[in-house]
Amino acid sequence: MTDMKSADPWQALRRFTSARIGLGRAGASLPTAEILRFGLAHAEARDAVHLALDVTALEAALRTRHGPGLVVHSRAPNRASYLLRPDLGRRLDDASAALISQAAGQPPQGHDLAFAIADGLSALAVQRHAPALLDALRPLLPPDWTLAPPVIAVQGRVALGDEIGERLCARMLVMLIGERPGLSSPDSLGAYLTWDPRVGRSDAQRNCVSNIRPEGLDYPAAAKKIAWLLTENRRLQLSGVGLKERSDLLA
Repeated sequence: MTDMKSADPWQALRRFTSARIGLGRAGASLPTAEILRFGLAHAEARDAVHLALDVTALEAALRTRHGPGLVVHSRAPNRASYLLRPDLGRRLDDASAALISQAAGQPPQGHDLAFAIADGLSALAVQRHAPALLDALRPLLPPDWTLAPPVIAVQGRVALGDEIGERLCARMLVMLIGERPGLSSPDSLGAYLTWDPRVGRSDAQRNCVSNIRPEGLDYPAAAKKIAWLLTENRRLQLSGVGLKERSDLLA
């Protein structure tokens, strides 16, 4: 028979959240098990920030499912520069800028929508979730929309998508990027949507769908939100704070 005095009243609630609740104590400190779990979560978050994107594997996955794409680099030459100089991650290096302009054609043919996929602060999130999210999203898009080749960006920030979209002459851009890791979510993917992308856009001119992962906002739910936002982007010809996310109306 269970000893009611020693039963943990928080145990049932822990099954429903990854938040650290009811940690208990050992004297004036936390129990050893909780300290070890915290240390592991912190190490996983640090590893996610520094882990390099496996471009070859990601490119192969996208090629199989969504056709050949482009691989570009920001002006940040390495991870250390990327973390210390956020501005370098917001612009393409010269070779990548030329590559995208060449892919756009002369004169540029233009596209309704472009996808950029950047490592951001968690390459792990991109590696795990970006191809699956695109698989869920593509069938929800109108069949008459023209899509640019997918772009994989190394050492990229959110704003790097503005230059990518501008050079591709895309009317809309979706930037899939690894979000800053949390202590319970080292692999959270974010999607940033921008109408008429061009260098100089601000965060207020984007819409964001965050925490995309099976333990957070799963692929089908995230795909529905993104598809709804893209449809509204095109209908209203705007994105950002002027567009209120009401994808719940789809229900």
